[in-house]
Amino acid sequence: MVIIEVSLLSGFIMTSRSRMLLENRTIVKKIEVKANVVYIYLEKLSDESQTFTLQLEQVIQVKNLKPASIKIYDYYQPGGLQISYSSGVVS
Repeated sequence: MVIIEVSLLSGFIMTSRSRMLLENRTIVKKIEVKANVVYIYLEKLSDESQTFTLQLEQVIQVKNLKPASIKIYDYYQPGGLQISYSSGVVS
């Protein structure tokens, strides 16, 4: 199983519509939201490219936003290969 761990920008939440669209994808096994982190559990990955879109809603105005991070790792070997990415706000 593969986990995509998305740390949200401060003051933002994932929309319920975005969660529903992700849950309807056959590759997605489950989604957990804890504090400012969204965990997307995937049954498995293949050689086929996948794109995941999270729609966010700003609920609190925050100045000087720091970049959010995305980590992808194996559930059974979290200390093994990880892919990380950081990004700011995209309008």
